[in-house]
Amino acid sequence: MSQYSGKITFYEGKCFTGRKLEVRGDCDNFQDRGFMNRVNSIRVESGAWICYDHPDFKGQQYILEHGEYPEFQRWNSHNDHMGSCKPVRMHGEHYRIELFEACNFSGQCVEICDDCPFLQSRGFSKNCINSLKVYGDGAWVMYEEPNFRGRMYIVERGDYCSHNEWQAQNPNIQSIRRVVNYF
Repeated sequence: MSQYSGKITFYEGKCFTGRKLEVRGDCDNFQDRGFMNRVNSIRVESGAWICYDHPDFKGQQYILEHGEYPEFQRWNSHNDHMGSCKPVRMHGEHYRIELFEACNFSGQCVEICDDCPFLQSRGFSKNCINSLKVYGDGAWVMYEEPNFRGRMYIVERGDYCSHNEWQAQNPNIQSIRRVVNYF
């Protein structure tokens, strides 16, 4: 198994019942594999996964790490729509992210190397993150609300000049955590 592979299984029914779809890499459209976009339970056997409620890696994002999710509420969803997924491509122990108040890496900057349930407690004066840089080999999950709640966005190594680049509708980010549960 390569460092970016893993296995995730989607089920139409709750508690791992009904038709299933096994995925071991990028899957940009569940319907292309004969599986409708209704997902009510998921098993992550290995890897960490970014799942989207629409095809082509669009829409609401969900991070699913090793474990079982017997109903859609367990992955913080409000419905059973799921259309695409891909494995998290960052595996490692070196986590570092710089968060910027303004677009194009300007304004107040805060560097984070570990989980932070409330960014303002780290000296960030506002709850708006408009750009960021991810270093090292670890991926991050950013949340719109404190204590790792609300809409989430997953970012991997790279530069993000504006919140639109991580598919956010607004720059409101109040907590952030590392993706560490791969296997």
